Amino acid sequence: MLHPSYGDLMEVVNSDVQDGEAPIVNSRYSIVIATSERARQLIDGADPLITPEGRKPLSLAVEELWKGKLHILSKDEDTEE
Repeated sequence: MLHPSYGDLMEVVNSDVQDGEAPIVNSRYSIVIATSERARQLIDGADPLITPEGRKPLSLAVEELWKGKLHILSKDEDTEE
């Protein structure tokens, strides 16, 4: 089992959402997709946002998300940038 849990990760990702706004992530599936996409980026040579300490790419991706170093963008935000 990975720590933190899906629920904990969802709380961190949605912590910046104001009252009345839709959450950034509302399912475990979204967390899985975001972390797997980041893990692929790391495998392809992207620089980690935290110290790797010998961890595998998926563990790094989860830790980056947990520590707030990685932010999930909606498709609308992604096309604006």
